[in-house]
Amino acid sequence: MKEKNKRKMHGGASAKSYTGLVLTCVMTAIAVIYVGFAIYFESHFCFGTSIDGIAVGGSNVEKVEDAIRTEMKNYNLTVTAREDKNGTIAGSDIDMEPVFQGEIEKLLEEQNGFAWLILMFQKQEFELAKVVSYDEQKLDEAVRNLPCMKDQRTPVDATYSDYTRENGYALVPADYGTQVDNAKVRKAVSDAVLVLDETVDLEQSGCYLEPAIGDDDKDLLALIDALNQYVGVTITYDFGDDREVLDGTTISTWLSEGTDEKVSIDEEEVLAFVKTLAKKYNTAYSPKELKTSYGTTVTITGGFYGWRIDNGGEVEQILADLKAGKDVEREPVYLTTANSHGEHDYGDSYVEINLTNQHLFLYKDGKLVVESDFVSGNLSKGHDTPTGAFGLTYKTMNAVLRGPDYETPVTYWMPFNGDVGMHDATWRNKFGGSIYKTSGSHGCINLPASAAKKIYETIDKGYAVLVYRMPGSA
Repeated sequence: MKEKNKRKMHGGASAKSYTGLVLTCVMTAIAVIYVGFAIYFESHFCFGTSIDGIAVGGSNVEKVEDAIRTEMKNYNLTVTAREDKNGTIAGSDIDMEPVFQGEIEKLLEEQNGFAWLILMFQKQEFELAKVVSYDEQKLDEAVRNLPCMKDQRTPVDATYSDYTRENGYALVPADYGTQVDNAKVRKAVSDAVLVLDETVDLEQSGCYLEPAIGDDDKDLLALIDALNQYVGVTITYDFGDDREVLDGTTISTWLSEGTDEKVSIDEEEVLAFVKTLAKKYNTAYSPKELKTSYGTTVTITGGFYGWRIDNGGEVEQILADLKAGKDVEREPVYLTTANSHGEHDYGDSYVEINLTNQHLFLYKDGKLVVESDFVSGNLSKGHDTPTGAFGLTYKTMNAVLRGPDYETPVTYWMPFNGDVGMHDATWRNKFGGSIYKTSGSHGCINLPASAAKKIYETIDKGYAVLVYRMPGSA
């Protein structure tokens, strides 16, 4: 019994000893394997490691360098250019090679080989500071052969169109062209190669020559707006029943780009336009046809009565209207005006002075207001009253008329041609007939006081005064 128990005890101890031996062997084997891998990963990268996107797990430095060299042989740089003139430069075209400066060895040294088991479950990704070498001459040649370097088109500045009635002045967009700065292209490509970029955009790299004036140039856009403001103005001139319209079609011919991209207006052309209006509508100094109160028609020459545009004043007014930028309807600026724009500019309100018959008629709105005999300038002394169509210069009461040999007070003074005018002559008791031939005035129209008063009360500055002789009379 005791022997039997001893055998059982001896058998149990043997089993425990065997199990312990097995565990010891296993642990030793694991330790050996672990240490073996640790020693291995002292000179090789751990599984799951990548450098510059290349899987290098289990590779030593030499194999990593070979892998990078192989990868670089497949390198291609896509050069993106305007108008799809894209190109490609292959690493093999320029004998591109990586330059290693100990970075891979340093990464390996920093790797803890004894942590290989942990590192297997951690994704290790590294980027090298890329250093490459290439053949400079071959790169120059490759750049010269890019599609974007051929048939380049010079950029053209943005500008504005000619004027059209439909669109006024419009932006003519710049042609940005395809002309490049060769040095900038060379540098952009070289920079991309050095860091192994897969693409380089010449537009983003600022390689193109740009127009001096682009589509968004503020000064150009402001100029176009200013031009359109001017041609957008319409000036409608009133000439009685007639109209003349000044609009962009004519105004545009006066405009140009001045200094500092401001609008310049050719004032000589504006003046030429005003003179055209004046030639058509001025009536001052032109002959007047008058159907006299005696039924005959006379032609009155001389005198200044009529419409006369103030050329300089109208030019200034046009420039002011253009700068205001608003449509306007108005009369021109006049130096002298008349009563009507109709067939006869004096209309139906005028003073008719017949020197032949020494008789005067005053009409207002077509109705006879007063008629009277008078005494005109003394023919025998060379003081003949001048004929012509005049406008009343002004009127005043209680004036003193002075000359070299006279000083005469009058109650009603109405000059119409310099110092020649109508006035009362209270020192006379007879008027009309042939008195004027030997006992006439110094050139004025001497009137009875009652007639002078009525005329004075009826007419005002500018009133037409038509002085004539009957045809055939001396």
